[in-house]
Amino acid sequence: MLKEERQNVILHEVNVHSKVLTTYLVDKLNVSEDTIRRDLNELADAGKIIKVHGGALSKSFHNSFNGTEIYSLAEKRQIAQKALKLIQDGMFIFTTGGTTILELARALPENLHATFFTGSLPAAFEYVQHPHIDVVLIGDRLSKNSRITVGGAAISQIRHVKADLCFLGTNAIDLHAGLTDNDLDVVHIKRAMIESSSKVVSLAISEKVNTVQRLKVCNVTDIDVLITELDPHHALLKPYRAAGMEIR
Repeated sequence: MLKEERQNVILHEVNVHSKVLTTYLVDKLNVSEDTIRRDLNELADAGKIIKVHGGALSKSFHNSFNGTEIYSLAEKRQIAQKALKLIQDGMFIFTTGGTTILELARALPENLHATFFTGSLPAAFEYVQHPHIDVVLIGDRLSKNSRITVGGAAISQIRHVKADLCFLGTNAIDLHAGLTDNDLDVVHIKRAMIESSSKVVSLAISEKVNTVQRLKVCNVTDIDVLITELDPHHALLKPYRAAGMEIR
């Protein structure tokens, strides 16, 4: 594979998953760690990604506060509109972080009365502007990469709540590998939210379906609803319906 082709693959992976690890790219592209480091440095110097320790961040995720350069924005807005149909007045709702969660927050109807629990600073910023939403910011150490609070205190707070819904910003989902991620601190937060929720909803653009990251969050059987931008009867989603998930 030529360098330009390899760097295009890297850029796509970073945009789809918001963050990628160097070790993941080494395995995927079957090249040396030094080669991946050089590619990441070149892409960062060109202003296409943000280089961080152990990998890279998507610029669209980094700029999510101002809503610019968000990858697959139209698709994420479609997902948000589908997710809205699950929300009812009076609900207690967990949300993680990510740009799809932000589009959900921005789409909430003005007359909705609900309580949202989140450790995501960008999501909390959106919720707090809503006239009838109560916002509970889960507190602990702030992850600079994911922009959410992580750690034991945050997990303890989550476990003291029984939420009606949990909306998961999804990094990767695969029928056999389950829901996976690449940030261990975020994985622990997601697991705690799943365990403390009556219904768990995975929000994922279709490019994340049938992909796998390094760290397991849960099995697909732990997810009640999968929402993508695709028609619910799309062939890509049939195995997930067969596994018992509701598809929207």
